[in-house]
Amino acid sequence: MSIEIKVPKLPESVADATLVKWHKKPGDAVARDENLADLETDKVVLEVPAPVAGVLKEVKVNAGATVTSDQLLAIVEAGGVAAGATAGAAPSAAKAAAASAAVEAPKAAKVSPAARRAAEEKGVDPASIAPSGRAGVVTKADVQQARAAAPAVSAASPASGGTGPSRVERRVPMTRLRARIAERLVTAQSTQALLSTFNEVDLLAVQQLRARHKDRFEKVNGVKLGFSSFFVRATVEALKKYPVINAAVDGGDVVYREFYDVGVAVSTERGLVVPVLRDADLLSFAQIEQAVADFATRARSGSLTMEDLTGGTFSITNGGVFGSLLSTPIVNFPQSAILGMHKIQDRPVVVDGQIVVRPMMYLALSYDHRIIDGKEAVQFLVSIKEALEDPARLLLGV
Repeated sequence: MSIEIKVPKLPESVADATLVKWHKKPGDAVARDENLADLETDKVVLEVPAPVAGVLKEVKVNAGATVTSDQLLAIVEAGGVAAGATAGAAPSAAKAAAASAAVEAPKAAKVSPAARRAAEEKGVDPASIAPSGRAGVVTKADVQQARAAAPAVSAASPASGGTGPSRVERRVPMTRLRARIAERLVTAQSTQALLSTFNEVDLLAVQQLRARHKDRFEKVNGVKLGFSSFFVRATVEALKKYPVINAAVDGGDVVYREFYDVGVAVSTERGLVVPVLRDADLLSFAQIEQAVADFATRARSGSLTMEDLTGGTFSITNGGVFGSLLSTPIVNFPQSAILGMHKIQDRPVVVDGQIVVRPMMYLALSYDHRIIDGKEAVQFLVSIKEALEDPARLLLGV
């Protein structure tokens, strides 16, 4: 029986996708749920799984083509025998083989889309990599580790008579995600009146609170108590006080949102993605930490969904994890503001007339000056600063 393989239903915000690569060719045997092809959208890489075991009979769309929802991609013959099977096999043997395939074909090693792309770029065979992901999935981290462990190969420069480094350059097409990031950043810069304001926060109280309760917190909730939950909660409280920071420009109108969907930027090999914490004001510290940890894991394995990345009323980005001391983040268009966190660094500060060493962090707020005045931007940062320097405010709502 012939089975049609179609493009999965794409969200309304995504018009089309690019068929990046076929992992099977006509005549190849396929296992049920085995990935046949990768589709790249503006935000995520989608897999096209085989619905049945059998043989890939025909490919309708070539790699590199642009496809839309429900477009026919290929035909799979359910229970078919691969073209490479022995032609002279007895009918009974062929029938047994077909029946076996129909029941359950052997499954190939599961490789996440992000890991497969990284393996292609680094020249690593994913089949040779031991998986560390859930359910035996080869992750991008596995590919990077395998590449780092591989022996280095030096190439001699012909002009130098066999000595010295070679001069090599590679031209790689920009991925749809990177192109989309570039487009959004340029749009934000060209359509918004962007301005940044700064402040610094003393994180001693947060560090002391974490030190007292982190073990118990992890035991009860099954997740570590990090800084993310404190910053998200402090941000939400500040957004409630200064609602224009949570607003957006729509033509000649200002749209005020009375809900708080906070995007948390995550850096991946393919580029920056911003999964969204829905109704962040209703989440507990533990729920925020669990969600952020899950986002980071799935972002790096390439398994975030379109729903994870859609929407958002405000964003937080943390350059401090890479050592950044200060930056001016660009607003995640069409939002109107973004909070930048940075490296926590012990610095001398004056407290009650005394010079003391405290764990300090610079905060940056980039915002659309068309609707947000400097006064509101500064007060917003001060609100976050006060909440973090006295975390009891987050529990008391003051």
